[in-house]
Amino acid sequence: METQEAQIARGLSRRDPDVLEALIDQYRHRLMRYLLHMVSNRVVAEDLFQETWVRVLEKGSLYDGRTPFAAWLLSIARNLTIDYLRKRQRAGVEPINDDPDEGPVFEPVALTPSPYEIAAERERAATIAGALERVPSIFREVLVLRFQEQMKLEEIASLTGVPLATVKSRLYRGVAALKPALERNL
Repeated sequence: METQEAQIARGLSRRDPDVLEALIDQYRHRLMRYLLHMVSNRVVAEDLFQETWVRVLEKGSLYDGRTPFAAWLLSIARNLTIDYLRKRQRAGVEPINDDPDEGPVFEPVALTPSPYEIAAERERAATIAGALERVPSIFREVLVLRFQEQMKLEEIASLTGVPLATVKSRLYRGVAALKPALERNL
């Protein structure tokens, strides 16, 4: 019996539009959430989102199905994000985000939340997003992958290309950096 990853690999190698459409539907929110956390700008995140799927289409034949598709997808998004951040750093340009409503929006988990729950969740999400922006990106990435994307430490190590001990260290330091940032926002 063929695994889901093997089916995805076969579909991507054939450039099957149905497979690509199903993958976009399945991973749309997860990918966008990751990108929003990494660049803190919706417009840039949307551009990186589109570019990630273009790369998946172009490089789909390279996916062998031995690793989870989500990890392969996020590694493409990660590399594009790193390239974007390097270019921005070289240019010395900080994106302007004057609209406070343009930040990441987190959807509540419950199917029928009350208006109060919606408002409380948005406030909490804004607090966390604001605190995450103050954490250096090297730690923020590990925090987002671990707690938002629910990835295992071994998967994060594979995705980022660093030893497991480094991932653990970055996670520990990221939590330590996040704590005072959260306290400032409260």
